[in-house]
Parts: sequence; C-alpha cells; structure tokens
Amino acid sequence: MPKTEKEKMLAGELYNGMDPALVAERLQARELCQALAVLPPTAAEAAKADLLAQLFGAPTNVYITPPFFCDYGTNIRFGENVYFNFNCVVLDVAQVTIGDNTLFGPMVQIYTATHPMEAEARRSGLESGKPVTIGKDVWVGGGAIICPGVTIGDGSVIGAGSVVTRDIPTGVFAAGNPCRVIRKV
Repeated sequence: MPKTEKEKMLAGELYNGMDPALVAERLQARELCQALAVLPPTAAEAAKADLLAQLFGAPTNVYITPPFFCDYGTNIRFGENVYFNFNCVVLDVAQVTIGDNTLFGPMVQIYTATHPMEAEARRSGLESGKPVTIGKDVWVGGGAIICPGVTIGDGSVIGAGSVVTRDIPTGVFAAGNPCRVIRKV
C-alpha cells in the first residue's frame, strides 16, 4: 500500500505539501496559534493548557509568550519547563525535539522544512524535512535561526542572531552566521 503524504513527510521523504489532509492540519494549527494569541494574559491556566494540549497533541508545561507560529504543532516534543518568548516560529514538518529547561529568545526560528536544490525538482512542488534536536538546558538567543537537520547539545548557548547550519556540541557558546563554536561554557 502506498504511503500517505503525511507518512512521507514524517519519514523525511519528498512529499506534496498541498495534500488536502496536510493543508487541513496546518490550518487547524494556525487557528490554535491564533486562539493562543488572543487569549487574555489573565485567562485561566486550564484554558491555556487546553489550547497547548490541542496544538501539540499532548499535555505539556511549555510556556509560550504569544504570538507563536508553527506548521503542525504535533511534530514538536517538549521536555519540562521549556520557554518561548514573543514571535517564535517552528516549521515542524519533521520532528522537533526540545529538552528540559530550554529557553528561546524572541523571534527564534526553527526550520525542519527543506526543498530540493534543483530548480526543476522545486517546481514540482515537492518538499521534505529533516528533524531538529535541541538538548536540555539550552539557551537560544533572540533572532537565531536553526536550520533543518541540526542538533544542539545539552547546556549550550546560541548567540542572538546566529544562523545554526550544523550541529553544535554540548556545553559551548556558539554564535555567528554561520554559527560556530566560540568557547566552552
């Protein structure tokens, strides 16, 4: 039996992002992100928890300062005590795993989505994704961009405005474009 477009997407294979089932899931995530954005700051914790559980497909204690944007939400796995500041974006066409006690400054962007390098293949509309893994006790400074397929090791700090194009080891401060290790922390 042939794979669905979602199965291809989650397997990191080329898939059609305009598949009606995927479009419907993205629209649902967008609606939940919008509902989170308009929820008054004084809203009951139960209301916030319910929206987050719907968005991410499971109960979580992630703390998000809206607005927050993601493609699906259900492809993001959180440890305990994760914090997202204003205007963060997670393109979660592949798995995004975030460890305990990890902090994201404002406007951090995490991308798993990627496209073929050849123009002809891009014109076909097919795309794919590569998972992103962020360890525990990581701090990602404001405006940083984490590219598809990257792993950031436990306890590392990513400087504001960095573009992380390759893996970052455990326990380092890394910064720049492209992001590179500056020193141990």
